[in-house]
Amino acid sequence: MDLDTSTLPEGKWKLVWHDEFDGDTLDESKWGYRLHRFGRRVGQWVPEGVRLNGKGQLELTAFERDGEYYCGAIQTGGNFMDRPGEPMCFNKDMTWPIGKLEPTRFAHCYGYWEARCKLPRLPGWWGAFWIQSPVIGSSLDFARSGVELDVLENFTRDGRISHNIHWGGYGVDHQSRGSGDIKIADWQDTFHNYGVLWTPDALTFLIDGKQTWRVTDAVPQCPEFILLTTEIRGAAGGMQKGTEIKGAALPDVFVVDHVRVFDPA
Repeated sequence: MDLDTSTLPEGKWKLVWHDEFDGDTLDESKWGYRLHRFGRRVGQWVPEGVRLNGKGQLELTAFERDGEYYCGAIQTGGNFMDRPGEPMCFNKDMTWPIGKLEPTRFAHCYGYWEARCKLPRLPGWWGAFWIQSPVIGSSLDFARSGVELDVLENFTRDGRISHNIHWGGYGVDHQSRGSGDIKIADWQDTFHNYGVLWTPDALTFLIDGKQTWRVTDAVPQCPEFILLTTEIRGAAGGMQKGTEIKGAALPDVFVVDHVRVFDPA
């Protein structure tokens, strides 16, 4: 493992969790497949959209099959609202609105979190590296219930990325803030490091070690987990409408070289 490929903030750091994506099989002791969102199966997310290329890289892939479009998403934990509800233990005619809870493979609080990524090339889909609490929105106290930290979101094929945060759940209490567009000059064929330095007092977002955005008044104080996800605009379960990917020369890939989490040494 070459830690020189990380762009660490100033100071001394120790590695507390990582995946270098070596070999040809996803390490399922570290990652699970994300298949649901807010109680519904997301049809576009399938395990076939997740592969290791044998070069020490993860490829989340957009592909077409029988006129339908699919892609991949993985996570080290899960949100308690994502899986569909199940019959209540005391009365099978009633539904407990929370699905079966699964153990979190990795969650952490504070530190420097980084993914080294190469963005997709074709329009109509996007990749993201983000961090979320298993119980986000379960209370109005975001410090205790968590804040979604979108370290990398990339919706367009012109080198524009953004950082975003969300808290208060995803209903009427939802709040959010974003960095606005940040331009990446050589986005098509080059890996860049997207990171967030999370301390009790601030969230400092960085690209290749340079600060690009900072937040001080919506900082979570609870463990959160990692997600690497892709999404096809307008596909089954997609959050945005559109058919830009139709006719694209698929497959296309969102490539991740490593994910690392550090604590101060």
